[in-house]
Amino acid sequence: MKRVKKLLALTLALSMTAGLAACGGGDEGGSTGGESVYRELYSSEVETLNYLYTSFTNDYRMCANMVDCLVEYDPYGVMKPALAESWEHNEDYTEWTFKIRQGVKWVNAQGEEVADVTANDWVSAAKWVNDAANNSSNQYMYNGIVKNAQEYFNYTAYLLESENGTKTTDADGNPIEPVPEVSFDDVGVKAVDDYTLVYTMASPCTYFPSVLSYTTYMPVYGPFLEEQGEMFGVDNQSVLYNGAYIMSEFEPQNHRTLVKNPTYWDKDNVFIDKLEFRYNASATTLGPESFLRGEVDYAELDASLLSAWQSDPEKQNQLSASRPSVAFSYFFCFNFEPRFDESLDPDNWTLAVNNENFRQSIFHALDRVNALEVVEPNTPENLLNNTITPATFTEAAGLDYTQYPALKAISDGDSFDEATALDYKAKAVEELTAAGASFPIQMYMRYNPATTNWDKECQVIEQQLEGLLGTDYIDVVVEAGPSTNFLSMVRRTGDYGFMKCNWGADYADPQTWTDPFKSQDNSYNFMAQDPNLEIGQKPCTNKSPETQALMEEYYALIDAAKAITNDDEARYTAFAEAEAFLIEHAIVVPFSISSSGYVATRLNVFEAQYAPYGMALQCFKFQKLREEPMGLEEFNSLYDQWLKDRTAAIAAADAE
Repeated sequence: MKRVKKLLALTLALSMTAGLAACGGGDEGGSTGGESVYRELYSSEVETLNYLYTSFTNDYRMCANMVDCLVEYDPYGVMKPALAESWEHNEDYTEWTFKIRQGVKWVNAQGEEVADVTANDWVSAAKWVNDAANNSSNQYMYNGIVKNAQEYFNYTAYLLESENGTKTTDADGNPIEPVPEVSFDDVGVKAVDDYTLVYTMASPCTYFPSVLSYTTYMPVYGPFLEEQGEMFGVDNQSVLYNGAYIMSEFEPQNHRTLVKNPTYWDKDNVFIDKLEFRYNASATTLGPESFLRGEVDYAELDASLLSAWQSDPEKQNQLSASRPSVAFSYFFCFNFEPRFDESLDPDNWTLAVNNENFRQSIFHALDRVNALEVVEPNTPENLLNNTITPATFTEAAGLDYTQYPALKAISDGDSFDEATALDYKAKAVEELTAAGASFPIQMYMRYNPATTNWDKECQVIEQQLEGLLGTDYIDVVVEAGPSTNFLSMVRRTGDYGFMKCNWGADYADPQTWTDPFKSQDNSYNFMAQDPNLEIGQKPCTNKSPETQALMEEYYALIDAAKAITNDDEARYTAFAEAEAFLIEHAIVVPFSISSSGYVATRLNVFEAQYAPYGMALQCFKFQKLREEPMGLEEFNSLYDQWLKDRTAAIAAADAE
């Protein structure tokens, strides 16, 4: 796949213009000669259009509008048929059968029909994704879900490592352990006939349809994929389309043009005829002024611009909020395996972080609303999240997950409490002094300078925590990390003490929010000592017996919850108990849901598809281009109505 990226880079100076380009025209937005044209600046180019491989948001946005999935969502988050007209499961949820919509066409970048979409296209996609040679970024979405998918992946990875099984040692002389042979025929993805697709689960899976709007479960026309080989997805000509739009033009670092697919099965619900994306390295800075000049139809506003726009009569009516999203959850992690410079005294931090009273003092001292004012100065409390799993993410038996008994008090409360924080501080000082710790404890906080306002947020937290707990107790050391490869160089190496992290949901089940804290490959707060070491196999060297016991108990709670597969209410109850345990022992500090802050837009987001996972939020289907920008007052009114309508829509869907 490295070759694919190189090939895409080689097209930077080339214009990939197809015959459908004639459908567009000019730079004018809105309705031009009866054509609705949406325009937007972008500053980050797609890495590939190979949707089976990519995991980048920029790529997702293009692919989500070019290729349809088995299911889609209405504006309230209710799942609807897309390329699957219907589906059913067997009694124990180990087999899911989908009836594929007939008459859907694969077309090329010129809009010419190439083939019919059939059940075989999902089989072809599954085979490609689960072959380790293709290095798909989202292959993990099959792991533990589809029968034998991971086993097939592991076998193909073994073949790669051992050069088709002929080598017994790697380059360093270490033995290559054989892996049981698994054929793709053993994987639980089968086309019974051209329009019947069956997935067999690794174990009972009630939430399986919610994973189907990810790129790894998109279809691909097998003969075309084979014909393209490593060239698949390097440009707009090397992919096929069955979705709402066709990428008719693609000139990297210049522009992309998507036009309405005339063969689309649901074209009556595609209201914008043309999507024009223009590259500008300074798009974030220039976007707001470009919007005011009528050159683009969407721009995000930095919080520093908010006051000026609100006080300007011309601009204030063009200012809107973005809808808070429960697709991502932000939380602060304590790092239990510090791997930072000796000058910051990681051994002293290890003593502190293993002391629950110390963690609780930070947990209750952090004024999260104050910190959120950096990105949302008007209503920061709207972004506050008291749990890891956001409220309204999922529900069972008519009850929101965060209102299940173990989480209800946490969800309805507020962790910030000055008196409680100081009580925990006093206990921590006594215990840590006896353990040989030195004060103040250096609390090493890192941030990515490429993320707008993260530096300011860290500075606010530093001042607030030190102001409440005292500089005799903690010394919050704030330091920028690299603007590129931040995750691999900071979080995944453990080069921090206390840091804001995030996670995005993969499917509609509480289990998805436990993945950052799993017992293997844990690179969030290093609750397990070694990425390849299961908790309980041997003591973790950096953890006190008390911390070790806590983590073993947490993993036992998670295992018990995962084992419940036939009763959603009992399953949610068990996951809520595990999540509450993590929070109550201050192993993490919940912080916020996500938001794009304030925007200027001629779209009504409440018309669009909605789901807090998958690619629904990236789709332009159902949206209409407005003549006038969305104002803040109108947005707030529409948002309040959307919340009410969504509650009613979900209740109606549950009753069916």
